[in-house]
Amino acid sequence: MDSRLVNVVVDAVDPGHLSRWWAQALSWRVGYSDADEIDVVPPAGEPGLELVFLQVQDEKVGPNRVHLDLDTSSTAEQRETVEFLLDLGARRADVGQGEVPWVVLADPEGNEFCVLDPRPEYDGTGTVAAVVCQARDPQGLADFWAPVAGFSVVRSSPQVCALRAGNRGPFLEFVSSPTPHTVKNRWHLDVRATRTGPGRERVIADALAAGARHADVGQGDGAGWTVLADPEGNEFCVLSGTVD
Repeated sequence: MDSRLVNVVVDAVDPGHLSRWWAQALSWRVGYSDADEIDVVPPAGEPGLELVFLQVQDEKVGPNRVHLDLDTSSTAEQRETVEFLLDLGARRADVGQGEVPWVVLADPEGNEFCVLDPRPEYDGTGTVAAVVCQARDPQGLADFWAPVAGFSVVRSSPQVCALRAGNRGPFLEFVSSPTPHTVKNRWHLDVRATRTGPGRERVIADALAAGARHADVGQGDGAGWTVLADPEGNEFCVLSGTVD
């Protein structure tokens, strides 16, 4: 499809505060900033997708369908990371996970994320091990997103399908959930056409042919991006411009 996943976008009531919080939480830094958005980027040499924080007026409703999993290299590091994040202002969260080896937390605006137990398969991901999306049909969404994101399927089971671009950077994972998409996602993905591909309009046309649909999230006319929804209703944006 000649496009690449470039950003994870976060709706925030207070994007200034939440972006600074995530910069501290990940040991990343605030990059581009203006009145409309604040970007949090990984340090030089660390693979990762930028987090783009945008202001919204609506409050969070229910658990997010998209969240981050954070990597750790040992049980001691997992424990220390959880303690650090709690001191920073996170809180423990219950999303029905039961007794599991990972720890579910929520950021200051209630966005859930996980601090994983050490797992060798996440070596080389950087601080963010995976961007995780709930899916009623993990394989179906993985098949849709692989060409849109410019990723390849690297693990597949009825419960989890994982995509990745090469052998560095975070995974994009689709995890089985019976819960359907009912409200606009508070976290969503942005893609951009590749420099050597046929362009943005072709990416949009191919995504629509693969099962996407146009979506209205109040973006209005003249936006520098096109809002689509994947086959399960998860909103994403095809940005203007190109990427290598």
